[in-house]
Amino acid sequence: MGRRDSSKVMTTTEAVQQFVHDGDTLIIGNYTESSPLALIFEVMRQKKKRMTLYSQSGNMDAELLVGGNCIDRMFSAFIHKWGGRSGGSMVARYQQSGKLEVEDYTNFTYSAMLAAGASGFSCLPVLPAIMDTDVFKKRSFMGDKKFGVITCPFTGKETPMVPAANPDICLVHVQRADKFGNAQHWGGLGSTVHACLASKKIIVSCEEIVDHEVIRSSPHHTIIPDFRVNAVVEEPWGAHPMDLPGYYSSDLNMLGTFSYYNAMDTGLANWTKEWVYDLPDRTSYLQHYIETYGNQMLERYRAKPYYSAPTNYGIANRSLWDGEGKSTGLNIDFETLEKLIIERGDLVNG
Repeated sequence: MGRRDSSKVMTTTEAVQQFVHDGDTLIIGNYTESSPLALIFEVMRQKKKRMTLYSQSGNMDAELLVGGNCIDRMFSAFIHKWGGRSGGSMVARYQQSGKLEVEDYTNFTYSAMLAAGASGFSCLPVLPAIMDTDVFKKRSFMGDKKFGVITCPFTGKETPMVPAANPDICLVHVQRADKFGNAQHWGGLGSTVHACLASKKIIVSCEEIVDHEVIRSSPHHTIIPDFRVNAVVEEPWGAHPMDLPGYYSSDLNMLGTFSYYNAMDTGLANWTKEWVYDLPDRTSYLQHYIETYGNQMLERYRAKPYYSAPTNYGIANRSLWDGEGKSTGLNIDFETLEKLIIERGDLVNG
């Protein structure tokens, strides 16, 4: 969480243009609650193509990216069937028509792939019961690489393995971040941390960009350190109409409308034209919402305050370095210390 000297703040348009490319493997970092919808809308507006999507709790994210013809392949553990049982969903329609390949995993095996990727492993073992299921037996584009089986060196039993996942780019929406990229999230996390840290690049959108000292005062909320983040975007209501703890609940009015349109074969195209393609950014999206449903409707979903108790992180000495940048123990600056380490090795005696 150490501070860097340069700001990573960008607009949504700039971040997506610079870091999301055709053919990328893209992962949605959020799990169940929230979704980086402002970022997803921009991916659609920029007409990114031929991407592979990782989405553990496939929700509006999967429907929109598939319906926007951004995705050819998808890893998933769950997909919400918008449009109801009879109405189907864009994911189902595209899969049935051969436009989309889907590789199914369980929540545990999907999470294990991300844990492996975040930890620097090439694979991880999973529970052997998976070998009795169609999740193990039915395979799509991963083929023989969907699962592997080894003989455990300790028990001698057959043990299934999943490959590590290291997506090209992660999109995640959080409550707050500083301009350097330290991102804080609270509420249900699921696989969010591993999804972010397994990825090669990360775009963070947040409800508000706060001073670095705010981040320092609550380090337990930081899920992504600045050195792993490529871009920070401030997007109030950036997960709407999904929820975000501490800021807003799910907009049932909008979600109901989305489901209604999705029940029809061409319905999503009409919805995305109105709410995505005809609007240049999230500000215009919110303005259109207020013009359509009224500000009172939007405000009814704003979260009521419910604060946790403060935590005391105080220590006797705030730092081992004084205000002039010198070590309080050795009375030398950091540059001199580095030279001593190079000259004498890792152990430097005072």
